Amino acid sequence: MSSSERPTEQVKRSEMDNSANQDATSHWFKNPNAGQFAVFEKSSLKDPARTRSLPLYQSRDTFLKTHHTADSILLLCKVFNMSPSALGAKTYSIAAIPADGIGPEVIDAGITALNALTDTLKTFKLEFKNYDWSSETYKKTGKYIPDGGLEELKKHDAIFFGAVGAPDVPDHISLWGLRLAICQPFQQYANVRPTRVFRGTESPLRNCNTGDLDWVIIRENSEGEYAGQGGRSHTGKPWEVATEVSIFSRHGVERTIRFAFETAQKRPRKLLTVVTKSNAQRNGMVLWDEVAKEVAADFPDVTVDKMLVDAMTTRMVLNPKSLDTIVATNLHADILSDLAAALAGSIGIAPTSNLDPTREYPSMFEPIHGSAFDITGKGISNPVATFWTAAEMLAWLGEEEASKQLLNCVENVCEKGVLTRDLGGSANTKEVTDAVVEEIKKLGSK
Repeated sequence: MSSSERPTEQVKRSEMDNSANQDATSHWFKNPNAGQFAVFEKSSLKDPARTRSLPLYQSRDTFLKTHHTADSILLLCKVFNMSPSALGAKTYSIAAIPADGIGPEVIDAGITALNALTDTLKTFKLEFKNYDWSSETYKKTGKYIPDGGLEELKKHDAIFFGAVGAPDVPDHISLWGLRLAICQPFQQYANVRPTRVFRGTESPLRNCNTGDLDWVIIRENSEGEYAGQGGRSHTGKPWEVATEVSIFSRHGVERTIRFAFETAQKRPRKLLTVVTKSNAQRNGMVLWDEVAKEVAADFPDVTVDKMLVDAMTTRMVLNPKSLDTIVATNLHADILSDLAAALAGSIGIAPTSNLDPTREYPSMFEPIHGSAFDITGKGISNPVATFWTAAEMLAWLGEEEASKQLLNCVENVCEKGVLTRDLGGSANTKEVTDAVVEEIKKLGSK
């Protein structure tokens, strides 16, 4: 907290202007004499009876940035017997890009759950703007993203993405035309893919129970094997040549590995596994190994081990408890995270966060399952991955408590046996969504 954001004065509650307190919508506990805004310290909110004074902040935003959690806001409102809406709850602008296949179905379910959450908690607001960028758009206009589209996306706090890919559009066209066209210019270099076995679901692994498989995979998301460098010559001839050049820059590798160490450091086990293939790929992968060793020196409290990617697949299957945080290249982590989702029960539950850790650009959040045209329109797609994705988005926006509450509601529904077919149940998309919404509504009575 900068010097301008620190409490500048202590004022007894009795000294506050009562008329200003009553007009909280416009004044928000304003002290007319100081010309500032007063709010309770987060620590004092736990016991309002012990509160003796209010620290003054320069503005509502200062308080909301430093103490904006569901717990602190609701207790503050309880002290003053007022609605959370009077505190000017923060509003986040979300770009929704449903795109292809089951993307519109699961994004609709995700927005339904998020709206239920904000209506119930009343501690923050979400405003969605829909962008009709899809393979249908591409077939009509020749573009997935219209001119000026990325500039529009920059205005939002986050991007809620469905899936891209259609049977009648080559995959490399759709991927590079939409998803990578956002990830790369927006420097979303950290692709974060958590995986765990939910309560009420089963892993296909023998004797793998809830808690035994709890991983976070960090995927380098801006270069490597998906750098887009290479070409083809003598097309159609017997001597045709195609090259696909992997690019590994020290800058790109180090920022990803450092992010992975920071992630591991925040988790209870403080364990990081670095995955490469440096025995066969003796340049880029050796650079990964060297940078990982250098960065490790800055994180003495994190235990590090190293695996070759092929050996890693067997370790994930045979000894899931031995893993926690994993970092790998763009291609390797892409493959390993799909395996991880299947080992946790279904690819239909796994989320993805495409993060710009500098926060210069909005980050993008999506389920990893893809467009799944084989079940599109049948109403049976699993929305759990999108719910978890939504929870990850809330955490990134600073709404950690709401994120935990949403994910707990989802697990409660799974534990009750309301599951789609991929998890061994018979519920459809709407039934799972309705069940989650009902769980969310219960939060209002607690």
